[in-house]
Amino acid sequence: MRGDYSMKFHLFKGIRILFLAVFSLMMIYPLYWLITSAFKTNKEFFARPHSFPTNFSFENFTRAWEVADLGTAIVNSTIVTITATALTVFLGALTGYVLSRFMFKLKAFLMVFFLLGMLIPIHSTLVPLFTMMDQIGLLDTYWALILPYTAFELPIAIFLTVAYMSSIPKELEEAAVIDGNGYWGIFFRIMLPLSVPALSTVAILSFLRYWNEFVFALVFINDSTLKTLPLSLSIFSDGFSTDYALTMAAMTIAVIPTIVMYLIFQEQIMKGMVAGSVKG
Repeated sequence: MRGDYSMKFHLFKGIRILFLAVFSLMMIYPLYWLITSAFKTNKEFFARPHSFPTNFSFENFTRAWEVADLGTAIVNSTIVTITATALTVFLGALTGYVLSRFMFKLKAFLMVFFLLGMLIPIHSTLVPLFTMMDQIGLLDTYWALILPYTAFELPIAIFLTVAYMSSIPKELEEAAVIDGNGYWGIFFRIMLPLSVPALSTVAILSFLRYWNEFVFALVFINDSTLKTLPLSLSIFSDGFSTDYALTMAAMTIAVIPTIVMYLIFQEQIMKGMVAGSVKG
C-alpha cells in the first residue's frame, strides 16, 4: 500500500511539474519571439517568423530609436508614470489607512463609492474628460494624463491597502500613541513601512497600466514633444504597411523597464497579493 501511495504521489508530482513547465514556456514564448524578431530584417521576419535570427544586428534598435525619437518618449513616459504611480500609492495608502482604522458614519458609503469606481468603463469618459480639460487648459500637458490615470487606478489601490492594513495589529498604534505620535506619525512611521508588500503591488500594477496606456495619451496629447512611448510606437504603422523589424526593436526597448520593475518588486508583490486576497 505504501509503495502504491508513493508511486501515485510521485506521478502526480511529475505531472504537476510538467504542466507548470509547459505553462511557463507558453508564457515566456511571446517575449522570446519579440526579442528574437527585433534582430531580424523584414525579409527574414516574414520568411522565418518563428526561427532564431541568422545574423544579429543592432541596426533595428538604432533606427527605431532615431525614427520614433524614443529618447524623448521614454522621458515623457517616465515623468507621467512615476508621478502618477507616486500619487496613486500615497493617496491609496492614506485613504486605506482611514477606511481600515477608523469608524465613521459614511464609511460604508465610501466603500461602495470606490467599488462603483472600479466598475466604470474608463474609455467611456474620454469625451467629457476631453471637454473638461480643454476648458481648464490641461490638454497637451503631463497633468492631462497624470490626473485621469491616478483617479481611475485609486479604487483598486484603496481596496488592496484597506485589506492589508486591516490585518495590522492595533496594539502597534496604541504603542505609537504612548510614544507621543499623532495620526500622521502613526501613518508614516507604522502603517506605511508595514504596508510595503501591498503598496508594492499597487505600484507595479499602476506602473504597468500607465506605462502601456495608449488611448488617453492619443486623445489628450497632440504635441509631439510630449508624446509617450505607446504613441511613438504607433509611428511604424501608417495604415498601409508596417515596418515589423523596427516595431519589434522599439517594443523590445519599451518592455525592458516593465521587466526590471517586476523583477525588483516580485517578492513584495506576491506578499501583497496573498495578504489582500486572504483578508479581503
